[in-house]
Amino acid sequence: MQFEKRRANTKQEIPTASMPDIIFMLLLFFMVTTTMREVEVLVKYKLPEAKAVEKIENKRLVSYLWLGQDGRIQINDAIVDLGTIQEIMYNKRQAMPNVIVSMRVDKGSDMGQVTDIQQELRKAFCLRINYSTMVKI
Repeated sequence: MQFEKRRANTKQEIPTASMPDIIFMLLLFFMVTTTMREVEVLVKYKLPEAKAVEKIENKRLVSYLWLGQDGRIQINDAIVDLGTIQEIMYNKRQAMPNVIVSMRVDKGSDMGQVTDIQQELRKAFCLRINYSTMVKI
């Protein structure tokens, strides 16, 4: 008498009963940890136009600086004086060493004031500067 090996006919499936729970937990986690920060622009400005524009890939490293039509300077949510730019940006650079300063300058602004801002950024060792423009169509 010979013995035959019988194999079980059951398939090995991955149980999917808890998948909706896992998806809900992941969704909740990303909703809680994501920060959606909007900066309220307090200065009026109109960006100059350019033919060649390059986008910044990592927006988390960007710190915005606005120079308005009336010569007011805004960094993030606050209006600042020219003399305080160095201290603010130096502290920001200590927190984020690879910070990129994106200057949004009104197209009618005085270039002397832009140069003064650049000098303050140099003193704060913020040497990665981006000039925001509109795409010329």
